[in-house]
Order: sequence, then structure tokens, then C-alpha cells
Amino acid sequence: MTQYQSTLLRLLDERGYIHQLTDAAGLDKLASEGVVPGYIGFDATAPSLHVGSLVQIMMLRRLQQAGHKPIVLMGGGTTKVGDPSGKDESRKLLTEQAIRDNIASIRTVFERFLTFGDGPTDAVLVDNDEWLSKLGYIELLRTVGPHFTINRMMTFDSVKLRLDREQPLTFLEFNYMILQAYDFRELSMRQGCRLQMGGSDQWGNIVNGIELARRMNGTEVFGLTTPLLTTADGAKMGKTAAGAVWLNEDALPAYDFWQYWRNCDDRDVGRFLKLFTDLPLDEVARLASLEGAEINAAKIVLANEVTRLCRGDDAAKAAEATASATFAGGGLGEDLPVYAIPAEGLTIVDALVGIGFATSRGEARRLVAGGGARLDGVAINDESHRIDAQATEIRISAGKKRHGILRPA
Repeated sequence: MTQYQSTLLRLLDERGYIHQLTDAAGLDKLASEGVVPGYIGFDATAPSLHVGSLVQIMMLRRLQQAGHKPIVLMGGGTTKVGDPSGKDESRKLLTEQAIRDNIASIRTVFERFLTFGDGPTDAVLVDNDEWLSKLGYIELLRTVGPHFTINRMMTFDSVKLRLDREQPLTFLEFNYMILQAYDFRELSMRQGCRLQMGGSDQWGNIVNGIELARRMNGTEVFGLTTPLLTTADGAKMGKTAAGAVWLNEDALPAYDFWQYWRNCDDRDVGRFLKLFTDLPLDEVARLASLEGAEINAAKIVLANEVTRLCRGDDAAKAAEATASATFAGGGLGEDLPVYAIPAEGLTIVDALVGIGFATSRGEARRLVAGGGARLDGVAINDESHRIDAQATEIRISAGKKRHGILRPA
């Protein structure tokens, strides 16, 4: 591990956030001498961010914990364009009202992780629509255009990926990297921002912003990226077979959020405790060293800590209590997903689809055929098995980890 002098880089390094730095010595010196305002950008393409964004949110939290100033940049302007990074196709364009509504919804999650206010290390939330929408096209071409070459832009992974696959890359999206670079230059002037952080796929965009700030304003700014975050089995963070793991409560119940962490791969426990909780590193090391059945205790700690940060203490306690009632006591925990049995009853296949444990009837049939569907713990192997509308509450399970409640409408 590199020996950094600043609290900021030591903290980020010890917890595994650092992948690349543009000038490690320069940033280390700057962070040792005073408050460093740093930002991460988030596009507002949905009313909630998902778990894939959580490492970036935690980076801003670490920035504030180390005595520096987090800047949450909401991409009200860039969302109108669409970031091609890691995408195989163009995003659907949203209305301005939809983007504003999404930003208001997303802000509620940041308020759990950061302290906002007017103080020198208080977080601020800004929207790049404030300057991008006022930027004239001719002005952009004349002032920013000369600092970018098509030759270099064509080498970026976000562009090469789409072109190599012969998939369309619109001129609208091609401009995204220019606008992101302009954001860094603008924040350096407006907020005194000296640092941009992001995922490893944003490295090229961050370097562009650093060069633009230097060329246009003579400002020295820095970039830091995190490693590409995947689970131990190679899956992308934030996505499961059941869909995205959303951060907002109204997009995903607290119990499902808690279960995502409780069900993580044994190999991920130590890394996730470092990245996504505030537990001391010696306690992280102790929990990560547990083996066999004992690792489940560490997973419960992980699930509780992450849920507490993102959803609050009450949500974490309720989710754990529901899990305990479901798994240990055979009960029907209050936070489990619920599906109403219609008056005419329904089949096990319809129940699995209705409660969200299968995305299609075909998938539900395969689940039944494979012995993965159970009612009150009893395996149901007949896809035509009917559930009567007069039944009392029934626990429905898909595999060992997904449970819900069926009850009369």
C-alpha cells in the first residue's frame, strides 16, 4: 500500500477505493494542506440510483469524513444527452419535468449519507443544467471545441465499444464527454472544485476535464477513479436476476435491499464491509476471517450496516426481524413482499409471476419443474397446482432466498 500523508488518501487507500490517480503526490499534498472540494456526477435517468452507484456515494461520504467538501453534481443537463459509457444503445430522452422529479427523488438518498449545509466541509448539490442549458452552440464550438480532437475522442472505450459492435452512436451522445469536461472546468470556477472522482470507466472523461481546466483557466485539478466493481462471480453490482437493487425505499422494499447484502458471496464480505460500511477496519478483518456457517453472521452485520446507512435504523431492524421470523421461526415477516389471491384463486405459476419471483410464465414453470417453488415450505412440483382464495396467509418461496406472502384479496 502506498504511504500517503493526507487523511483523505490514506482512508481511501485502506478501504480499497483507489484505482487510478492523475497526480497522487500533488493531490496528497493538497489534501494535507486544507479543504479539498471534490465532486462526482450522477445522471438523473430514473427516480432512484441503484447499488451500482453506492460506491461513488460512499466516496463522497469518505471525502467528508476526512474533512473535505463533497459536491454532488446532478446531471440535469447531461441527462438530456446521455452518457454512452458502458452502454450498447442510446438512452430514451426524458422530459425536463421528469429529470427535475428524478433529481428531487435522488437527493433524498444523498441526505442520508452526507451532511448538507453552508459550512466549509458541508456537502452541496448542484445541477449542471444551470450552466449547460445557457451555453450557446457557437460559444461551445469556439471556446471548448479547439481543445478536443476527433482522433482522441475516437479512442475512448465508450465510443470504440459501440463502433466495434456496429451499433449506432448518435452525435448527441458523442458530445457527452465534452460536456462532462466542461462541468469540471465550470465547477473549478464556481465551487473551487479541485477533484473529480468516478468509476474506472470515467477515466478518459475525467482526464479530459483536467486538461480543459488547465488549458482554459490554468487551474490545476485532479482525478481519482475506483476499481471496476463486480461481485466475486463476475456480475455487475446493482443488478440481479430479479432486477435492479434500487437505493430509494419506494423503488425497492427495505427487506429486499437487506436481503441483497445478506445473500452476497462469501468472498465479497470483507471487501463490501470496507467499501459500504463505517465499521473499523480491525472489526472488518475479524468478520471477513469467519469461515463456514459463521460467515453468515458477518453477512447479517453487512446487511444491517448498509441498510442502516441507506434506509435508517428502523428499516434495518425490521428487515433483520423479518428474516429471522422467516428463516428461523417459519413465520411470515412483516416486510416480505405480498401478493393478493384473486377471488377465483390462482395457480402456483401465476403466483410466482405475480409476486415477482419469475419474469414470465415459462420461467415460473421451470422453477416449479426444478423443485424450487414451495408453499409454506412444501415443494410444489405440479405447475397446475391451485391456491384457493379462501386460504389464510401462505408463505411462497422461490429457491432458498426469496420469500413472500400470499393472502386473500
